[in-house]
Amino acid sequence: MGGNFSDPAKYFAALTLVAVIAWARFAEANPYLAKAGEPLVRARIGTCAITGGFIHFYAALDNKLFEKYGINAEHIVVRGGSVAAAALAADEISFLYCNADANISRIATGMDGKLVASPLVGLPYVVLARKDIKRPADLKGKTIGVTRPGDFTYKLAKDFLKKHNLSDKDVTLAPVGGTPTERYAALVQDVFQAILIQPPLDARGKKDGFNVIYHLSDLGAPFIYSSLFSNLKTHRERPALVQKMVAALAESVYLVEKKPELGMASVGKTLRISDAEVLQSAYDAFAKRLINRRLIVPAKMVADTIENAREEGTVIRRKANEVFDNTFAENLEKSGFLKELWGGALPDERKR
Repeated sequence: MGGNFSDPAKYFAALTLVAVIAWARFAEANPYLAKAGEPLVRARIGTCAITGGFIHFYAALDNKLFEKYGINAEHIVVRGGSVAAAALAADEISFLYCNADANISRIATGMDGKLVASPLVGLPYVVLARKDIKRPADLKGKTIGVTRPGDFTYKLAKDFLKKHNLSDKDVTLAPVGGTPTERYAALVQDVFQAILIQPPLDARGKKDGFNVIYHLSDLGAPFIYSSLFSNLKTHRERPALVQKMVAALAESVYLVEKKPELGMASVGKTLRISDAEVLQSAYDAFAKRLINRRLIVPAKMVADTIENAREEGTVIRRKANEVFDNTFAENLEKSGFLKELWGGALPDERKR
């Protein structure tokens, strides 16, 4: 800004004017903001776990981004992916924020739901094991703690065992449910000898002397992680609400990238973690390595996920393009929302 302002009042008045002009430009390119005096629309949003992988959702709640877009968000934690998916289908919740992999397969079998935005793409899980277990083969005769049969970590554990020529006869899969933090506590107490875990608990495990014996990204499977689903009733009857949800989530991606401390604070509060190094590991994984800033659902990954499920014996009733809808994410670019939000082109992301 040109000019030499010796008068502080004039200087700050000029700064305020610049901020007002910038906000006016953003508001003009952002048709999704709540209008003045507009009542908030209530929406029940479920999450299927408590995890650092939901950093953007937690930050949106804590920083009132949903309210900014006219949404009165009621957050409901539903333990377990299958239970959460059933709640979505029954319209007990209008939206579900969860890993996409298992739910893509469920919707492909005919379950009610639509995948509408994917902020994270990639697989962050690792196998964390007791100190005396150095490699997958050392798990013979041991127990891995997972969630319910049919849930994501259960399926992932079976894929891991198959990759290393092991079966559930060699290694017991113990369905224990609970949050990742609760499963980690059970590992510490030697209730079982390994768990499937994601950041930031892998960093805590290393500090506690446990071993990361396998990165599950090495399985090479297509994987869409934290994503937003709506049920079909909401998708058909309230598309404006779906659009506002996607816009709020996109702004949270921006907020967390520009102000990492806010994202880490939200994860720390939710997971009850204060260790700065552990929180940084969550941020690096979910706000940097896996980030998908445009929220576009990768169509090929959806198709590959469904095909893998078919090969495993799942009865598929829907085509890939019936499972997801990129209209809402694409609208963010078409409307100029993303360009104004990021101040130009988005930072480069790896090609998918």
